[in-house]
Amino acid sequence: MKLHYRLLDLSIVAALACAPFAALAASQPTTLDQIVVTATRTAQTQDATLAPVTVITRAEIELLQPTSLQDLLNTTPGMAIANNGGPGKASSLFLRGTSGGQVLVLVDGVKVGSASAGTAAIQDIPVDQIQRIEIVRGPFSSLYGSEAIGGVIQIFLRHAPGTFTPNASVGFGSYSHTNITAGFSAGGENGWLSLQASHERTGGINACRVGAAEAFAGCFADQPDHDGFRDNALSVNGAYQFNPQWSVDGLAMRSEGRNEYDGSYSDSDDYSTQVLGGQLHYQPDERVKLSLRAGSSTDFDADYLGDVYVDNFDTRRNVGSLQADIAAAGGLVTVGYDWQREHLTSNTVYVENARIDRGLFAQWQRTFGAQSLQLNVRRDKNSQFGGKTTGAALWGWNFAKDLRLTASYGTAFRAPTFNDLYYPYYGNPDLRPESSRNMELGLRGTPAWGHWSLDVYRNDVTDMIAWDAAANLPGNIDRARITGIEGVVDGKLAGWNLRATATLLRARDDARGGYDFDNALPRRPSRSARFDADRSVGDFSFGASWYLAGRSYDDLGNLHPLGGYALVNLRAGWQFAHDWKLQLALNNVFDKNYETAWYYNQPGRNFMMTLRWSR
Repeated sequence: MKLHYRLLDLSIVAALACAPFAALAASQPTTLDQIVVTATRTAQTQDATLAPVTVITRAEIELLQPTSLQDLLNTTPGMAIANNGGPGKASSLFLRGTSGGQVLVLVDGVKVGSASAGTAAIQDIPVDQIQRIEIVRGPFSSLYGSEAIGGVIQIFLRHAPGTFTPNASVGFGSYSHTNITAGFSAGGENGWLSLQASHERTGGINACRVGAAEAFAGCFADQPDHDGFRDNALSVNGAYQFNPQWSVDGLAMRSEGRNEYDGSYSDSDDYSTQVLGGQLHYQPDERVKLSLRAGSSTDFDADYLGDVYVDNFDTRRNVGSLQADIAAAGGLVTVGYDWQREHLTSNTVYVENARIDRGLFAQWQRTFGAQSLQLNVRRDKNSQFGGKTTGAALWGWNFAKDLRLTASYGTAFRAPTFNDLYYPYYGNPDLRPESSRNMELGLRGTPAWGHWSLDVYRNDVTDMIAWDAAANLPGNIDRARITGIEGVVDGKLAGWNLRATATLLRARDDARGGYDFDNALPRRPSRSARFDADRSVGDFSFGASWYLAGRSYDDLGNLHPLGGYALVNLRAGWQFAHDWKLQLALNNVFDKNYETAWYYNQPGRNFMMTLRWSR
């Protein structure tokens, strides 16, 4: 165990310390000029953003061969995933020490997630439906409203604009895992259309280890069986340019299936996640661009114990927005209006089952020689809790060739969920939103060979919702202080594509006088690091990932530790014909036994072999 922590500390220190000196060893050039939109709601290159941004492309997805979206997101600096028992099971995001309910998740600009639970079911979004992911770290309620305390994750559906491009894949692996996909993209001079379908099934593992019933932990039941899942997904998206001024784009995605797990109240569910959306763009000249968006997302869940129906929680979110981007005041001014209606249907009777949020926002971006500035402000008006104002200021200075210093300050909030407010014999309709203040200082380099970055931040979260024993209700009684430092190095060396990330995190309960004051917040490892190395030789490619996580706790009282662990994954590919590729992934090579949530099992050593065809 001591050797494990020494390796973890050494790898974190190495990744954080080597960032400014990585150029001394790099030899081959790469670029960092991808267009991103999440950090400003406008298009800009990734190296121009003032906030830390991670972009995961379709090429990287196929290279890394993740088995799920959770595995893919775990490549993000400062990200931890808590999974309740293996493939398809409920998973929670912890970005920069914030909880899953404090991270906003979008699919092509449409907010997704359950309005009752307050989190997005990331395990229900198949990774084969994804073209690109943008993860912005830091507070962005000043652009997006509720939940964006720790950051924003935006998922873009798969497409390949251009000529007709069909694709298909067949995969099989451990635990009777099968994955079949097929689709195409087609485009012409004025537009494109993409369709993707996928089917995934696995026999699974025993989700909850035996002894949970006696320990009154985890799933609170002893059900030693294999808990599988199946998922069918379909997505369609496209765009059309009517003329130089007018264009339109749209999308539709649905993922539905059945998931088995362990539990005494319910042990399986039928679920579906659906996203619909479209945008109309009007650009009368180079100085003005108008966008009108409308969409909806649904999260349906019906629970069963054996074959007996237990309950259902179906939430629907309708959204609309109008945004104007205007070249003015020496830079780019963005103003907009967001509208959102959330509605809950359940066999559990809630006092209220609908609410509306309206948000007005404005942003100014400008470059002054070597310096850049971004100012955001937003006012949300919610039919349940009233108004909330948030803002942010971000500054950058290119003080030397390929070197940028950044600093930012921002406020954010999270609205209480329907369960917080109205769940029978639990909810408190007088709850206020959680609030946060975040300060950050960063240094980054974008040399020809790749990039590196070093960021230090502090996030104070107040009015956190927790159980108030005195009132016998949830209340705004808790607070937290989260401080962290994260480093990223990404580049090429001697023919290898190398990437290292490391995070040191201190996420603590800051409610002075409380029972848990200064305790670590649950399921946030204080130390984590990841190293990826990939190389291609002729028709062959091979690579490895090494992920390390330090010790954490499963509860606020810090009574139930989750041990630190290290995972090694290997992968290889063979392009044996022009349109054909065979891939093999071997995960958890050393068959590590570990938990990310107390009493919930994780897969041991496993493999996945995939045959891909793409014209």
